[in-house]
Amino acid sequence: MFLRGRPVTMHVPSQQRDGYSLDLKAALPDHKLKLQWVYGYRGRDCRSNLYLLPTGEIVYFNASVVVLYNTEEQHQRHYLGHNDDVKCLSVHPDMVTIATGQVAGNSKDGKLLAPHVRVWDSVSLNTLHVIGMGVFDRAVTCVAFSKSNGGSFLCAVDDANDHILSVWNWQKEKQLADVKCSNESVLAAVFHPTDANLIVTCGKSHINFWTMEGNTLTKRQGLFEKHEKPKYVLCVAFSEDGDAITGDSSGNIYVWAKGVSGTVLHSPPGVCFRSGGNRISQVVSGAHEGGIFSICVLKNGTMVSGGGKDRKPPLNSFGPVRALTEGISGELFIGTTKNAILRAAFPDTLTPIVQVGPSGHSGVEPGVLRGAGLTPTPCRATRTSCGVWTSTPPWSSSSPALRTSRSTSGTPAPISFHPSGAVLAVGTMTGRWLVLDTDTRDLVSMHTDGNEIISNVKYSPDGNFLAVASHDNFVYIYAVTESGRKYSRVGKCTGHSSFVTHLDWSVCSQYLVTNSGDYEILFWEASNGKHVTNMDTVRNLEWATSTCTLGFSTFGIWPDGADGTDINAVCRSHDGALLASADDFGKVHLFSFPCSQPRAPSHEYGGHSSHVTNVAFLHDNSRLISTGGKDTSILQWVVA
Repeated sequence: MFLRGRPVTMHVPSQQRDGYSLDLKAALPDHKLKLQWVYGYRGRDCRSNLYLLPTGEIVYFNASVVVLYNTEEQHQRHYLGHNDDVKCLSVHPDMVTIATGQVAGNSKDGKLLAPHVRVWDSVSLNTLHVIGMGVFDRAVTCVAFSKSNGGSFLCAVDDANDHILSVWNWQKEKQLADVKCSNESVLAAVFHPTDANLIVTCGKSHINFWTMEGNTLTKRQGLFEKHEKPKYVLCVAFSEDGDAITGDSSGNIYVWAKGVSGTVLHSPPGVCFRSGGNRISQVVSGAHEGGIFSICVLKNGTMVSGGGKDRKPPLNSFGPVRALTEGISGELFIGTTKNAILRAAFPDTLTPIVQVGPSGHSGVEPGVLRGAGLTPTPCRATRTSCGVWTSTPPWSSSSPALRTSRSTSGTPAPISFHPSGAVLAVGTMTGRWLVLDTDTRDLVSMHTDGNEIISNVKYSPDGNFLAVASHDNFVYIYAVTESGRKYSRVGKCTGHSSFVTHLDWSVCSQYLVTNSGDYEILFWEASNGKHVTNMDTVRNLEWATSTCTLGFSTFGIWPDGADGTDINAVCRSHDGALLASADDFGKVHLFSFPCSQPRAPSHEYGGHSSHVTNVAFLHDNSRLISTGGKDTSILQWVVA
C-alpha cells in the first residue's frame, strides 16, 4: 500500500497466500458499540455548564457529548447530536428542553462543519431544532433561553471578531435581532428573569445591558464610575428582586439594581420599556482573593460565589470553581477548572462525583492525552490512562467511581502492566521510564534511555522482556526478572529512520514488530535487538497484540487518500474477532479482524471532538475505552 507516496510492504502469511485476493469484500463486524460512560467534565474553559434537572440528573458536557448523569443511580444518558466540541449550554424554563452550542469542525474530506445551536428534549434525547447553521462564525460560546415569556426566545453569542449577539425565536428557527456585541471576549449572555426584552452580557472589561425593541438591540454600558473597573467581568446572576449580580477578575461582587438610573426608551404610545440599571448600587470588595467564576442565587435567597485563587469553597486538588448550581436538600454541585464535579453539603461535606485524576486529565497546554497512555490490566477489570499530567489513575470499570494514584514526578505518557499485574511500567517525555508497584504505587525501578519522548513501553507475553520505544528512533530491550522488579538491558534495536510509534510482541515472546513515523514496518529479535531481515522468519508468527497501525492484518483500516497520521491507534480484541481504530476526525471505528482487505467496512462512532488518540479493549472484551486528544476526555463503550 502507499501512504503519502511512500510504499509500505506487508507480507502475507503462508496459509493465506494462495486464497488471498484484493477484490474480496470484508464483512462488517457482528458486534457494535454503545457509549456507556463519559469520564470528566469540560470546566477548563467553559462557564455556566452545570445544571440539575427535575429527573435528578445533572447535565453537563465533555467533548461533543452532553451528559445526563443520575448520581444516585450511577447511570448516564448521552445526547450525541453534536459533531464537534460543545462550548455552552442552557436549560429552558420548562426544565426539559435544552440548548447546546458547538464549535466549527472539519469533516474527513476537509469540509467545514458549521457551528450551530441544537435544541433538544432531555427526556427523549430527540433533536427538536437546529439554529444558526451558516450564521455563526468559529463557535457558539454563549447560549441562553428567556425566562419571562415562557422561554420563547433564545440568545447566542458567536466567536467572530465582533462577537455577534443574536436573538432567535427558536421554535420557528427564526432570527429576531442581531448586533455587534464587543471587540473583546464575551463570557456570558443571559436574559433578565422578568423581562424577555432585556439581555445582560459581560466579558473582558465590560458589562452591557441590551434592550430589544422589534429587531433592534440597544446597548447601555455598565458604568463603574468611582469603583475599580475589572479586567474581566466573569459571571452574572440575578437576585430575587431582579438585580444583576456580577463577579469579576479582581474578586469583587457588584450589584446592578434593576431600573437604577435606567432611562425610558422610545416606545409606542402607552407602552413603556425600562432598561436595566447600568450603575452599581452595592459592592462587596475583595469577596475572593482571585477571580469569581460563578455566582449562584439559591431558592432561599442565599448567594453562593465560587472563587479562583483562594479556593473558596475549599477544593484542595480539584481546582478553582468554574460553575455552581443548586442541588437538592441544601446541596450544591460544583464544576471546577480541573474538570471535576463535586457535590457539596455545607459546611462539612465535599464529595467528588466526576473526576479523572487529580488534574482531571486537563493538564496544562497543550493538554493532550497521549496515544500510548492507555492499557488494560492483565487480570482484572480496571485500566489506567496517562497523558500530559502528573499521575497514573487506575479505576474500576464495573463501577464508574474513580480512584487516583499518587503522583509521579515527570510527565507520564505510555504505560504497560507486567503480565503478573504486580508492576506497571510508565514512560515519560524526557527519556526516563519508571516501574511502579500497582498496589502501593511505590517506585520499584527507574531508568533513562536517551533524552527524548518514550513513545511506547510493552512487556513481552511471558513477562521476561520489556521493550522501550523512543522518539530517538531506537527500541531498548530489557531482560526482566523477579516478577518485574529487576531490569537489565540486553539489546538496542537500531534501524528505524524516524521515531517509533507502535510495537507488538509475538506470542512466543521471541520477536517484536514496530512501526515508525515514516511508515516503516521492522521486525526484531527480543534476546539481542537484532534486526530481522528474513521475512520467512516472522511471516507466520502469531502476535500477542495488534496495536501496530501498519501491518497485513490491519491495513484495511486505511481509507483512500489517507495521510499516514490520520489513524492514531488500533487495538485487537483479546478473542481476535474485532479491531478498533482511533482517528484524527473524532471517530472510533469497529472492524472485523483480521482487517486485510482494502478499505474494509466499519461501524463508526462519534463522541470525541478532536483527535482520538488511543483505544483499548478490557481483558474480557466487554468494553472498549477510547481517549481524546485536545478534548482530554475518556469514553467507555459497551461491546454488544
